[in-house]
Amino acid sequence: MLRTNEDKLVSLSVFGEVASPVSDRSPYTVSADGQPVVLPGVGGITYNVKVGDTAIHWEADHVEPGVSVKNTNKEANAALNLLACVGNRAWVSSGDAKGSEGCVTGKHGGIEHVLVDFEDGTLEKLVIGDKIMVKGGGVGLRFLDYPEVKIMNLAPELLSALPIKAEKGMLLIPVTHKVPACTMGSGLGSHHTYRGDYDIQLFDVQTVKEYNLDKLCLGDVVAIMDSDHSFGRIYRQGAVSVGVVVHTDSVTAGHGPGITTLFTSAKGRVKPVMDKSANIAKYLNIGRFRDQKGRKK
Repeated sequence: MLRTNEDKLVSLSVFGEVASPVSDRSPYTVSADGQPVVLPGVGGITYNVKVGDTAIHWEADHVEPGVSVKNTNKEANAALNLLACVGNRAWVSSGDAKGSEGCVTGKHGGIEHVLVDFEDGTLEKLVIGDKIMVKGGGVGLRFLDYPEVKIMNLAPELLSALPIKAEKGMLLIPVTHKVPACTMGSGLGSHHTYRGDYDIQLFDVQTVKEYNLDKLCLGDVVAIMDSDHSFGRIYRQGAVSVGVVVHTDSVTAGHGPGITTLFTSAKGRVKPVMDKSANIAKYLNIGRFRDQKGRKK
């Protein structure tokens, strides 16, 4: 049993609206190999891309699974992106889908969206602008016996579902992939990791093949090796950070599937254990692991 300070955490309501997709005046994006492409991107209600699905091979760029949520007030949106944690309960508070419950699955920096999974019936009833409430809880969560492992963006509900083990002063955390720090792009250099995400670049064919990065799925729990997220995102040999894949791949240089940080240890007190089933959709019974009538499997 891993002891935490869960009983001391504060739970606060935060909310946003179903955010519309956005586009620049020109529809074209220039890919990393110099090709102009036109693709769907962030925002909106994504009906057919869910946590548990592949994070790549879509005809898309930075697509967010499920529902993209944003508050139109800048300060309130900053609070939403800070206080909403992966695994938090969310529910619709207006419109035809009022009362339907969902689950926070990640945060997307730059656009500053919180991503929420709902069952298919709810997606069909939602419209742009519907209000989404989140019972935010998890900020300040920490391990009492492992001070060298920091927790961030993680709801206690998800932490309790993760099959983490302790062994010889290390925390063994199941992951689907070990990602080398050299592949990390957008998000590098941020002065904190309590909002947003960090992109895995997939442009080097040999590296993608060596680390099986073409098998990345939305919701996968992955380890970024030699990467310390204690006070921002930096390269540090021996450090390990663990996060969840929150959005799809990108054609743009420096970008790719995004990772919201869940754990980090500057001193490498996290030991990633390979497990192909390490995905939050399975742990929380959401996304592709929820049946079509809305009842969890």
